[in-house]
Amino acid sequence: MENTEWITGSECLLRCLLQEGVECVFGYPGGSVLYIYDAMVGNPEFNHCLTRHEQGAIHAADGYARSTGKVGVCIATSGPGATNLVTGIATAYMDSVPLVVITGNVPTTVMGTDAFQESDIISITMSITKHSYLVRDVNDLPRIIHEAFYIAGTGRKGPVLIDIPKDVSNQKLRFQPSEYLHIRGYNPEPELNYTEIDNLLQAIAESRQPLIIAGGGVVYANAAEELLEFVNKTNIPVVTTLLGLGGFPSANELWLGMAGHHGAYTANMAIQNADLILSIGSRFDDRLTMKINGFAPNAKRIAHIDIDPAEIGKNVKTDIACVGDIKAVLDYANTKAKPALSNAWVKRLHQDKAAYPLRYKDSDIELKPQYVLEMIDRTTQGNAIVTTDVGQHQMWVAQFYKFKHPRSLISSGGLGTMGFGFPSAIGAQLGNPSRLVVSINGDGGMQMCAQEMAVCAIQQIPVKIVVLNNEVLGMVKQQQELMYEQRYSQIDLSGSPDFVKLAEAYGIKGLRASSKEEAERVWQEALETQGPVLVEFMIPKDEKVYPMVLAGTTLDQMIMGDFE
Repeated sequence: MENTEWITGSECLLRCLLQEGVECVFGYPGGSVLYIYDAMVGNPEFNHCLTRHEQGAIHAADGYARSTGKVGVCIATSGPGATNLVTGIATAYMDSVPLVVITGNVPTTVMGTDAFQESDIISITMSITKHSYLVRDVNDLPRIIHEAFYIAGTGRKGPVLIDIPKDVSNQKLRFQPSEYLHIRGYNPEPELNYTEIDNLLQAIAESRQPLIIAGGGVVYANAAEELLEFVNKTNIPVVTTLLGLGGFPSANELWLGMAGHHGAYTANMAIQNADLILSIGSRFDDRLTMKINGFAPNAKRIAHIDIDPAEIGKNVKTDIACVGDIKAVLDYANTKAKPALSNAWVKRLHQDKAAYPLRYKDSDIELKPQYVLEMIDRTTQGNAIVTTDVGQHQMWVAQFYKFKHPRSLISSGGLGTMGFGFPSAIGAQLGNPSRLVVSINGDGGMQMCAQEMAVCAIQQIPVKIVVLNNEVLGMVKQQQELMYEQRYSQIDLSGSPDFVKLAEAYGIKGLRASSKEEAERVWQEALETQGPVLVEFMIPKDEKVYPMVLAGTTLDQMIMGDFE
């Protein structure tokens, strides 16, 4: 014990974070975390990014985590600081993103008295965290931090909350890093059931019309290479979910596109006609399945590979359940995989894909959003990290940007969080300093996080910020038009702000385009600019996302828009 030294809980926290390999913490100070921020003064190794809102901090940590595969970390003070993180915690929880969320709390002596800036953040977030800790004894801090990173980053990943009262952060302890790990009842990687995987391989060998639905789990398990090998060996076509984009290369001839609510025609019809469905890391959520009792009506068997046994059979009856890490399951499957009897099926799907591509009515007068995204894809060759906000632009990105690599699309899938897109790009850029990061936003969501432009300007974080401005809440307008008989209600965003002037006010170059020629020119200028740039593309407000499957209808009942 002679080698140990007495340090405060705050100093202990910073040391433990560095020992966990944390490169950057995103945060915002306040009264209950001031001892922690004070400890940063004497710790030049510790890297902290000061955002302009706590929600910006957690979305940045989320973007960092999704794009790097590491655990993202954010910190906020008690009360309103902590509650400003709630949406970001829920966003990460719904999409299985590993975060360690650190909040301050009021001193233990006044907890439960409605003290200034007190909130019971553990209770508030109980249903949206994988686990949470209230640190009452400073001596527990090294163990808790070590456990939190382990829990967040193993099994089905997710956010873990550590709530530290102010007095605990200043108490002294003999510092010894925690290396021992035993969490009773936590078994993040269950043993593989090889018999069940063999059953799956047998079902594939007998199938004439098999289909793989690849979800975000493929990306999170770092199993993209194993999936590609499996597909090459079995000759099974692949559709991806929104969060699965990039988990299978879009240029591969067996990729049919994204499926679901705004999925490609061939992808949706393949689900409806397949005789064997294999979901790999997709949880059959409602935006994929649409009307559940009309989903995959011709499937004789449905198989599911997932790390989380709770997802097996939750939404769709499952015949073959392979619980385990996707990478490990596919590694084993690839030793025995044989091709399905799928040649005729694959040929038919290729014909469908050629006959029913994703299309839009182009214009030489107006600037179409689909054209803008094709231009961004062409000029970045599909190699950028693209973050999106939520709405029509998110679906156009999913349809028209051709993702080649995993961890290239950063988007809020399950929660659908507006205001996520731009801050997540800051985290992605700090985690991937040599990569081009493009943040694509609507004019609605951009106004929920615009203050984070200050961070890019001051730190010269070179995110290319795209605003597709149709001066309206586009996805709400589309639904009001198609499902509410054109009764438009509270969707007009026209008149303010001027995004170019707003960017300039923050110290960022602002550019604008409203024609194809202007779009090509200003986008090239943006790519050639060293630092951050905001580019506003003025697009028509009546443009819609097609195909579209209306709520309460099945995947084969698509509205095709101009190409009905």
